[in-house]
Amino acid sequence: MSIRHKVFVSYHHARDEAYKTKFERFGGIFDVLVPGSVNAGDIDSNLPPETIRQKIRDEYLRDTSVTVVLIGAETWQRKHIGCEIGSSIRQSQYNPRSGLLGILLPTYPRTDTMKYNPHTTPPRLYDNINCEFATIFNWSDNPTTVQGWIHDAYLRRSTKQPDNSRASFGKNRADTQWTD
Repeated sequence: MSIRHKVFVSYHHARDEAYKTKFERFGGIFDVLVPGSVNAGDIDSNLPPETIRQKIRDEYLRDTSVTVVLIGAETWQRKHIGCEIGSSIRQSQYNPRSGLLGILLPTYPRTDTMKYNPHTTPPRLYDNINCEFATIFNWSDNPTTVQGWIHDAYLRRSTKQPDNSRASFGKNRADTQWTD
């Protein structure tokens, strides 16, 4: 498959930077994606959630077609993750909707690699898995596999409606899991 997409990578900056770097590196080496993401310190964390969402959409997501959420042990707790997901799946006059997928990292805590706790994944991602706009996979080092996931997410953005109804976190969370 020779189809490349510009991919925005959403991740926990303090804990999962190494996986983000690895993901972007093998994506570039094997020519399967054009990476993009918000780096630590790029956005003032004291801004209101809607302002953060607008900055992410207008400054970082504008020319991307798929958002990949790298899911580690504490990814769901980060307020910016929800803003990044929400901004990427919103269709606007100047920014088309992006496809969405999640990738469970090897650092994601679980005993059975065939199962995961939805309440320890980003809530907005969970909503979109439920409505079949997004999918979730285990980490893979196979670029052809990952490219297929990305392309499928790109195609789904036109055939499924996302769920962007969940309120954004006002601050980072410290709980062990989220609840409705």
